[in-house]
Amino acid sequence: MEGFDLDGDLDAAEELLTEDFIANVPGSLEPLRGREIWRAGGEEMKGAFPDLKIEVQDMFGVGDKVTVLLSLHGTHTGAFQQFEATGRRVSFRSVEVYRMKGDKIAEEWVAPDMLGLIQQISPAAG
Repeated sequence: MEGFDLDGDLDAAEELLTEDFIANVPGSLEPLRGREIWRAGGEEMKGAFPDLKIEVQDMFGVGDKVTVLLSLHGTHTGAFQQFEATGRRVSFRSVEVYRMKGDKIAEEWVAPDMLGLIQQISPAAG
């Protein structure tokens, strides 16, 4: 999973996904399809938190699925959603489930702690 560290190469990380990759993300009623969906999310995070580090806290698999608990840490130096850069250090977690197809990720379900992240970058947090 090293390729998914956002200080790394997004092109190399994208190669870990199947061509018909599916993303199941909060806020979207329907699955999102295509590698470009993952790339757009990666670019948004890299733009807002360019020093973002992703640590795998736990990982286990059953059948064709792998579950990962991630801790993410970075500095909010670019716009993220409706929030302008604050310069604040942030930390949050995400639980992610990947459905594998061979050695590639065919589908993901992500559950990041967006409330915790937004509480850290909102003007009220300052």
